[in-house]
Amino acid sequence: MSTTGMSFSERYRVIQSRDTRFDGQFVTAVSSTGIYCRPSCPARTPKEQNVSFYATSAAAHEAGYRACKRCLPEAAPGSPEWNLRGDVTARAMRLIADGVVDREGVPGLARRLGYSPRHLTRLLAAELGAGPLALSRAHRAHTARMLLVGTDLPAADVAFSAGFSSVRQFNETVGEVFGMPPTQLRARRRSHESTPGQIDLVLPHRGPLDSAGLFGWMAAHAIGGVEDASATSFARTLLLDGGPAWFSVALDADGRVRMRARLSQLSDLATLITRVRRLFDLDADPIAVDTALSQHPLLAPLVARIPGVRVPGCVDAHEMLVRAMIGQQISVAAARTAMTRLADALGERVEGDEGATVLFPTMTAIAERGHDVLRGPAARIRAIVETATALADGSLDLGAGDDGAEQRERLLALRGVGPWTADYVRMRVLGDPDVLLPGDIAARAGAAAAGIPADAAGLTAWAGRAAPWRSYLMAHLWYAAPVTQPWRAAPAPVEEKS
Repeated sequence: MSTTGMSFSERYRVIQSRDTRFDGQFVTAVSSTGIYCRPSCPARTPKEQNVSFYATSAAAHEAGYRACKRCLPEAAPGSPEWNLRGDVTARAMRLIADGVVDREGVPGLARRLGYSPRHLTRLLAAELGAGPLALSRAHRAHTARMLLVGTDLPAADVAFSAGFSSVRQFNETVGEVFGMPPTQLRARRRSHESTPGQIDLVLPHRGPLDSAGLFGWMAAHAIGGVEDASATSFARTLLLDGGPAWFSVALDADGRVRMRARLSQLSDLATLITRVRRLFDLDADPIAVDTALSQHPLLAPLVARIPGVRVPGCVDAHEMLVRAMIGQQISVAAARTAMTRLADALGERVEGDEGATVLFPTMTAIAERGHDVLRGPAARIRAIVETATALADGSLDLGAGDDGAEQRERLLALRGVGPWTADYVRMRVLGDPDVLLPGDIAARAGAAAAGIPADAAGLTAWAGRAAPWRSYLMAHLWYAAPVTQPWRAAPAPVEEKS
């Protein structure tokens, strides 16, 4: 549920009830102790006159507070606020989480958002209480804590993996944020078996989690060589700034989402974590979504059958656009075959023994050789190659920090891109929770099965009652369709683990 506009008294009631649903959505700073906590902190509720609320931990840091050692607010799942909102603040937060400030600095972030660095800093400071540098610093601290308590990496490797430029900066920041040196944080590490050279982390989320839907979706759409998926796991390769990377995601014996990864450069780890979280929609607030959708009699049975539904995202925006263009107007199986052929012909081979050993082709490779590999109508092939060329030369860009309306307009201007493709990309790339695809054949079949109007106009009119969660309505309709039933009979949803 969105915390935008919540009053002081409403937030105070949240911390009195220790409601875990709000963890990660705001923090509580206590002037009498100098610390800030997650809303569900088990410590005694502080007096109202000693409490201040901040939208981000970075704002609490800037105000002079340090993280609570008991509830570890930095270990909470991320806020769904930044996907629900599409304004410049939300877009900035998505880009900061993706590591743009670390890679391109504040000028690069500002340029992507269309503002001057000074004006962007003023905007973020006015709303969040912290500028982009402080927000990026807080994100690095969060990643560092995760690595210190969740891996066996040496402290120096943790520092550079989290995006710090030096071990000294790492030590100072961890000490300031958590009130203890990295060695004390490391002492909290849980021992577990790990493979040499492989990073093994738990990714916190809010429960329930429809793992059957997530892994089933990934398996149905998996590209041979690039991705390897089953009913209970998913793995793939991808190209990051530092080189090829590989990761896998599965549930462990305790129902936690566990990611294993190998990277060419440890500095890519924070970006990888962000993208995997986006792929699996791990920052969603499923209780808020389920509660809203359950208010409608025709949707209540769907939500009861599949609580905690998620909307799959993506790990690479450019790849997602090409996949959507190849997959439009053909079956999922046909699209999977076409993309496997494309990856086999144009993708770079990487070392590995997991089955996912091919990188999805670069836009340059598709632009230069796509005509030789792609099959189908000439107009569609020409459109895909032209789009890959524009992405390769920079005349077209696409990313998690885009404005949704502007991105849709840019995509619709491309040859061969219609409303379904533009909106599908917006759903998957931006994590927009309120996208409806009324022309989607599978969704319309699911609507018919649920007793919802299945024609495009009727579905559009009916779906207005599901706003602002129409992307999650789409997921329920997909899962109600006969085509998805073979892989829906899978493990039950799991509860929150963080």
